[in-house]
Amino acid sequence: MSANKAIWGKIAIVGIVVGALAAGALLYYTQVYAFYVRVENPAQVVVVSDITGQQEPIVTTNLTAIDADSSPIRFRACFETPLSMGTMTDMFRLYDDAEPLNAPGWFDCFDAEAIAVELQNGDALAFEGASNMPYGFDTVVVVNQTGQGFVWRQLNACGEAVYSGDPAPAGCPPAPDGIN
Repeated sequence: MSANKAIWGKIAIVGIVVGALAAGALLYYTQVYAFYVRVENPAQVVVVSDITGQQEPIVTTNLTAIDADSSPIRFRACFETPLSMGTMTDMFRLYDDAEPLNAPGWFDCFDAEAIAVELQNGDALAFEGASNMPYGFDTVVVVNQTGQGFVWRQLNACGEAVYSGDPAPAGCPPAPDGIN
């Protein structure tokens, strides 16, 4: 009788371990692959003009992007532009507090750590692509000295407050219905 209990105990342990490994693999897959899709024919990269305050497209090549319906902050894009950082600075609105967000490893053109270092060292500059589109998120466009560009969305002060259940800070547009 005790030999049967030992066998059933081993079977139970193996079942638990196999179940845990399967659940871990599924969780990893959903976070890294399942929700992301490559964007076919991504839209133009736009940056807010310092002169007009309106979004204007910039010249780009090799534009690739990924996105997910599950969250606005999953959008990432990479591109190249012939515009220099000096030209960009003269024409477009700079963006303070740019914090590149990690992309899945398989989207290898976007390295958040390297972009952050370039921003910190002044080898890249961040520009405003859009504010509160969608509500609570800013689109950040970064261009470095070699003409490589990167785009992502990050939570802004309006979104931080409203999505935490607090009222929107002064200067924020009213939150759309259903967001509180």
